Amino acid sequence: MPQPVSTSALRLHSFRALQPGPRLIVTGAVHGNEVCGSRAIERVAREFDSGALVLQRGSLTLLPVTNPLAYERGQRNGDRNLNRNLYPTAEPQDYEDRIANVLCPLLAEHDVLLDLHSFQSPGEPFVMLGPQDNTGTLEPFAHAAREQALALRLGPRRIVEGWLATYADGVRRRLARTPAQDRAGLLSTDPRYGVGTTETMRSQGGFALTLECGQHQDPAAPEVAWRAIHRTLAQLQMIDAPAPEPVTRPQLLRLTMVIDKLHADDRFSRAWASYDPVREGETIGQRHDGTLVQADRDGFIVFPNPGATPGNEWFYFAQASTRDLGP
Repeated sequence: MPQPVSTSALRLHSFRALQPGPRLIVTGAVHGNEVCGSRAIERVAREFDSGALVLQRGSLTLLPVTNPLAYERGQRNGDRNLNRNLYPTAEPQDYEDRIANVLCPLLAEHDVLLDLHSFQSPGEPFVMLGPQDNTGTLEPFAHAAREQALALRLGPRRIVEGWLATYADGVRRRLARTPAQDRAGLLSTDPRYGVGTTETMRSQGGFALTLECGQHQDPAAPEVAWRAIHRTLAQLQMIDAPAPEPVTRPQLLRLTMVIDKLHADDRFSRAWASYDPVREGETIGQRHDGTLVQADRDGFIVFPNPGATPGNEWFYFAQASTRDLGP
């Protein structure tokens, strides 16, 4: 059972070293049923309180429960998904809008974000990586090398890139096929709806990683999160500890396409799990009219959602990436 939390305030653990260094924030329970990060963050806070860990440089903010309402209810969202459309608003319409009005300025006070999550289906942990350096309009960025170096040292071997660009492309195709009068049921008709915690941090000049620590109930997930916090502190030289070694033989994948559910009777051909491999021509699902949805190339199924509502994401498709992650 989740520990009691106040839904009217965010509880932070804050540490400030006397020597300058990075400003790191670590967040948990952005989705209320993803508590492995919360457990790990509280464990790290106790280590600092006991003296087992000592902050030597920079500043550290630990936010164990980012969405208290969803956490209290033990469900993904309070009123909506906090990790989408994350912007301050002068006229908040729901609970997550009010959280965003506090969270966005808080993120802007930091240089680095480690956002800890978990997922529904069984599977191995993975890291979500941001874009390469660019000056584009969607997600301009200038810290890819630092972000990549940290991604290689969090622990998991699987690293995934391409989230926001793929999401935005999906939005464009969704709008192109949906008449204006039929768009009321679409929750995601603006590419900005794909913006969450890490994208917000990058927009403020920092860098950020999402770590998916394992399945929600996996007893190993809090340990994955705890080790990643320690590794991050060491990599950023905020504690006196050996620099972590990069993971050997990482698996780097790139999201390349999002496929929407078009009808309530669209069905998967089987119970897919994230990162299940598929071969070119393999049947992934079937539309309500009998049309087969088949892989047009070799790749991987990512984030399959059999409960998706018509007009929204059904699954993502990924392929091996050729991006150079560096040393």
